[in-house]
Formats: sequence, structure tokens, C-alpha cells
Amino acid sequence: MRPLRAMRIIVMFDLPTLSEKEVKNANKFRKFLIKNGFIMMTFSVYCKLAINKSISESIKKLVQENVPPSGKIQLLEITERQYTQIEYLLGDPQTLVIDDVDRYTEI
Repeated sequence: MRPLRAMRIIVMFDLPTLSEKEVKNANKFRKFLIKNGFIMMTFSVYCKLAINKSISESIKKLVQENVPPSGKIQLLEITERQYTQIEYLLGDPQTLVIDDVDRYTEI
């Protein structure tokens, strides 16, 4: 029996949002990704786990069938091992954001 070859499908996109129709198309594509199990890594970058090559191919085909009429979409397939090697570099923590009960105002 062959070992499982899990892959990550990463979708990166830059879609125009100048007109109302373009905004609608961009939102529709983003909602499509979320509905189909993609998780947001960062703004305009989503990923999904595929447990084998055939599932990976079907995910890529599904994304290709739902591409909006304009904009740029890039699809990257990497192994789960490569995905776990991602380094997260974080900047200084934001101290200007108030995220506690002090934000709450009772009227």
C-alpha cells in the first residue's frame, strides 16, 4: 500500500473591483472558495487540503470552472511537507486596537 500523498492547493487572486459587477464577481469567487472548503491564509490567498493526487486534480478543475471573467488567479500545488515548512513572520503587535469590554458602550 502506498503512503498517503497529501497536497495543499493554494489559490492566489487579484480581481478587479472597480465596477459593481466586478465587486459582485470577486465576492462570488471568494464565497465559492469558502463554500468548497478553502481557508483564508491571508487576504486573497486561500488554501485547501487534498488527500491524494486525484482529489487535487478535481479541486483544481473545480476552481478553473469557477474563474471570474476578469482578473488574475494563480493556483499552486505543494506537498503537505512543503506546506508545514512555511515560516510565519509577524510584525510588531498592534497596540492601537481595543479588543476588550472597554469597546462596549451601553446606551
